[in-house]
Amino acid sequence: MEPLKLTIEGMSCEHCVRAVKNRLTQTPGVAVDEVAIGSATLRYDPAKTNVDEIEEAIADEGYTAFVGD
Repeated sequence: MEPLKLTIEGMSCEHCVRAVKNRLTQTPGVAVDEVAIGSATLRYDPAKTNVDEIEEAIADEGYTAFVGD
């Protein structure tokens, strides 16, 4: 499992946090460590997913994610 820290734009409340956390939890190969307003820390299995797919999953919820603090 590879660690990943994402910055997420567009989040403003706990509903946003829950939506992103639920979507990441449903993504194969992803283990969520923490989701907060504006960020997510997780681990992922490169054999099952990649950073682009993780960012797309978050985009599906209406937010913009990118690697970094």
